[in-house]
Amino acid sequence: MYVAASAAEGLSRWGVYRELPMAAAPMAKTTSFYRRNPLLDRVSLVRAKPSFSCFCALAGDDVFSVTSATQFDVDYLGQSTKGDLNVKSDHLDSFGLGGRSALEGPIEEVARAEAGEAEDLLRHLGIPGPFSSRYSPRGIFCSRTLNLRSISAIGYDMDYTLMHYNVMAWEGRAYEYCMDNLRNMGFPVDGLAFDPNLVIRGLVIDKEKGNLVKPDRFGYVKRAMHGTTMLSTRAVTEMYGRELVDLRNESRWVFLNTLFSVSEAVAFMQMVDRLDEGAISAEIAPLHYKGLYKAVGKALFKAHVEGQLKHEIMSKPELFVEPDPEMPLALLDQKEAGKKLLLITNSDYHYTDKMMQHSFNKFLPNDMGWRDLFDMVIVSARKPEFFQMSHPLYEVVTDEGLMRPCFKACTGGLYSGGSAQMVENSLKIHGDEILYVGDHIHTDVSQSKVHLRWRTALICRELEEEYNALIRSSSHRATLIDLINQKEVVGDLFNQLRLALQRRTKGRPAQTLAATNMDNQGLTETMQKLLLVMQRLDEKIAPMLEADGEHFSKRWGFLSRAGLWDKSHLMRQIEKYADIYTSRVSNFLHYTPFMYFHSQEQTLAHDSYSWYQSQFNGLMLKTRVKPEDHPVQFTDSNDGR
Repeated sequence: MYVAASAAEGLSRWGVYRELPMAAAPMAKTTSFYRRNPLLDRVSLVRAKPSFSCFCALAGDDVFSVTSATQFDVDYLGQSTKGDLNVKSDHLDSFGLGGRSALEGPIEEVARAEAGEAEDLLRHLGIPGPFSSRYSPRGIFCSRTLNLRSISAIGYDMDYTLMHYNVMAWEGRAYEYCMDNLRNMGFPVDGLAFDPNLVIRGLVIDKEKGNLVKPDRFGYVKRAMHGTTMLSTRAVTEMYGRELVDLRNESRWVFLNTLFSVSEAVAFMQMVDRLDEGAISAEIAPLHYKGLYKAVGKALFKAHVEGQLKHEIMSKPELFVEPDPEMPLALLDQKEAGKKLLLITNSDYHYTDKMMQHSFNKFLPNDMGWRDLFDMVIVSARKPEFFQMSHPLYEVVTDEGLMRPCFKACTGGLYSGGSAQMVENSLKIHGDEILYVGDHIHTDVSQSKVHLRWRTALICRELEEEYNALIRSSSHRATLIDLINQKEVVGDLFNQLRLALQRRTKGRPAQTLAATNMDNQGLTETMQKLLLVMQRLDEKIAPMLEADGEHFSKRWGFLSRAGLWDKSHLMRQIEKYADIYTSRVSNFLHYTPFMYFHSQEQTLAHDSYSWYQSQFNGLMLKTRVKPEDHPVQFTDSNDGR
């Protein structure tokens, strides 16, 4: 690391000693003086003589050593230490550290002092601290621990990953082409318009019933829409109460994996309305929802195959693409850190070249072109088959896209087709040494994970809106949870009194002596009052539950949640297959290419109970209060429904 001379006044008391990652972590045995701590991604500092000559010396290979692919160890989180930077002990004296004595004493005290000093320097440099990026709509969120230093290659999808389309413009035009094709097929489409608010990512089309549904992580349907009309809670329960959404049944369920699914889903749901109205005759299409879905899919596929849509986008990319000036810089950091960068896209060469030029070239330094960023480019990859089987490989040899067959991919090449196995063999890296980044849960993330054990990152632009919507909804959700807790306390008393009444009618004593001694009139009146309170609470809670998540989508609520308590099916898929997930690739710029991402603690249903008991026991020891003076207000957050 270098520090500019202009910062000398504020930094003269500092000397940079070593680079550490981000939160206390495993220390692997090594011959070097001190091993990086893989959970802290920060610069660790010690006081040194006020001299800037040491800053330049840090860059030399004689000062640091890098853990190689043949000498790596495994830390206690199971992550490879390949790529870790180690300081050579014979250079410690040049920093005025006096060898090991600088780090003597309890490590807790040393670490606390180092962390405090590091935070001071980060503030002085204007660099966000390690936790500020995590608590941000543009944070990178970790489902499974990932050490970026051990990653040798990073592969990227292109559409909705390295470039983001204006959904209204791109999907709107796709919808219009689809409608034109349906009109030519005889379908009644006049008066219909593209409405992206009908759909969010992560919903599931039920081709049998003409519905769009939002399941929770277990597969239970929480919300549903028939055609363009939302169904009531009762209707949803009657229709789906005894069945689960099973994505393995592809003949019935279609998961909306990506923003490319928006135009298809909108068109299908609108055509369901037309079918229900009797506006579609049997001569046009089969009079059932599966046949209708097939017709819509055929019309949209035709729009893509004929190339009119892509030709229009290529001619005026500025109308469809939202460039991100930070994205090329994020990739440049990764490349300069020694990562091999790959572009693996299903788009053809001409479209890829045009879109990447528009999105990248003007933001790269020193007349670099987008091709200079990547060690290998593969177009027309035919994912997900690309990750499962081998297709013929062709080298693109001219700017016009002329190709010739080849049998081996080489670094720096531009290819069409091939397979992931060919990529691994060419780069001589395999499995968890490769991180693949894409926006499609199935095509990009799950298949590379399941078949090759690549590490994975999911790009989901809607996370930024979701994050902000959750913040705006915090007061609403807090009030709602408080009302539900109140009902649970009232309901618990009602149930206890109901049981006491039941035992009394059978001639048996109630649960306690006090309950047994209650007179009949008092027992009945108390139950009546409690029942009325619960009914009024229900009248208040029901519309609030319906409105929960409306800051993100008035129809479907939050992207990541299904109901108040549980995760959506989409979120379950993300957690299962994506090691990390974030809203855009440029968010890597707010971290470093050496980041050690670690997953957060996963809460369980009984965690809140055990936490309460520990707090409650501590309170009783301090105040010696009676348990009955503090009624428990528990909420069951995971009922499986």
